[in-house]
Amino acid sequence: MDQKQSPIKAEYGIDMTFVTFEDEQILEEAQIRELHKSLESVIEKNQENQLVLNFANVRFMTSAMLGLLVRIHKRVGERGGKLELRNLDKNLHKLFEITQLTKIFNIS
Repeated sequence: MDQKQSPIKAEYGIDMTFVTFEDEQILEEAQIRELHKSLESVIEKNQENQLVLNFANVRFMTSAMLGLLVRIHKRVGERGGKLELRNLDKNLHKLFEITQLTKIFNIS
């Protein structure tokens, strides 16, 4: 039986948790549900620290993933933390600009 690989890799530091998305494409609803579960688990462990989401591997994602990111942003803020998005591909960054999500997210 194959062991299912986690969709994210989380590294916990003192003041920050660094999460890297493993998939190049985030397109399927089941995939987004799995990411939601994984990210909720990270948020629980993260407490009030900064959460950094690393998109270095991601090239494509659906609008459903944008919705998940908005929910994650809200959840992190409710817990007193801060969310930052890093290493967005230029096309993904353009998607955030078009949807005006650059006004909500801290993107570096």
